[in-house]
Amino acid sequence: MKRNLLALNSTLIVAAMAVHPGLARAQHPADLGCKMQFSLSTWSLIYKQSEGHGLVTCNNGQSMHVKIVARGGGLTVGKSHIDDGTGRFTDVHSISEILGHYGDAEVHAGAGKASEAQVLTKGKVSLALSGTGEGIDLGVDIGEVTLSRAKK
Repeated sequence: MKRNLLALNSTLIVAAMAVHPGLARAQHPADLGCKMQFSLSTWSLIYKQSEGHGLVTCNNGQSMHVKIVARGGGLTVGKSHIDDGTGRFTDVHSISEILGHYGDAEVHAGAGKASEAQVLTKGKVSLALSGTGEGIDLGVDIGEVTLSRAKK
C-alpha cells in the first residue's frame, strides 16, 4: 500500500511539472544574456583610475546606459583608452543585477595598439571584458570596478 501511494505521488509530481513547466522555471529564471558595449580611459601612477560609459542590452529587450568607474592601486604606471569594448555578463536574472561593485585584479603591459581581456566578479554575477585601444601601461594592481546607472 505504501509503495502504491509513493508511486502515485511521484507520478502526480512528474505530471504536474509536465503540465506546468513554468512553475519549475519560475524558481530559477533563465540568464538574460546581457552584453555591454563600452569606452574607457585609464591613467595610473601607483594609483589607477578609469572612467567611461557603456550600453548594456539584454536578450529580453531591456537596455541601460551605465557609467563605469574603476579605482585601484599597486605598482602601475601608464595612460590608455579602449574604444568599442565589449562585455558579457553571466548569471544575470534582472538587468538591475549588473549594477554595483566588481572585484578587479590585473597584471598588464602594453605600448601602442593593445588588446585587453579581463573577468570581473560580483557575487554570482561575472563580467568578461575585452577590447582594443592605444596607450602605454605597465604594472600590477588591484581595485574595484563600479557600474552605475548613467544620468542622461
